[in-house]
Amino acid sequence: MPKARSSAATWSLSAVAACTLLAGCSVSVDAGKSATPQMSADKLATIVAEKLAATTGKPKPDITCPENLAAKVGTTTRCKLTAKDGSTLGVTVKVTSVEGEQINFDIKADETASPAAN
Repeated sequence: MPKARSSAATWSLSAVAACTLLAGCSVSVDAGKSATPQMSADKLATIVAEKLAATTGKPKPDITCPENLAAKVGTTTRCKLTAKDGSTLGVTVKVTSVEGEQINFDIKADETASPAAN
């Protein structure tokens, strides 16, 4: 019996369809207390992975984010989903509003995946 492989292309179709249905996969997260509230890159990656998994009904994908997310409306960052086969998919995170220490943001997966590096 062949094993099913989870590729970024599969995630792309599922995530884009699901995010479209959910108006951009909006997320609201407490950033914690600091002079300029921000969410760590690791926490952001975990939340994006959890949201994509919940939205698509698939296991949590491997997500990495290169930088902290500042609590400023309009701020964007690009995270990367890496599938088990090594293919990748870009994921854009954009801050939509900030309420005190609460950061609200949208998640949008790219429509096209990049193949695994050989």
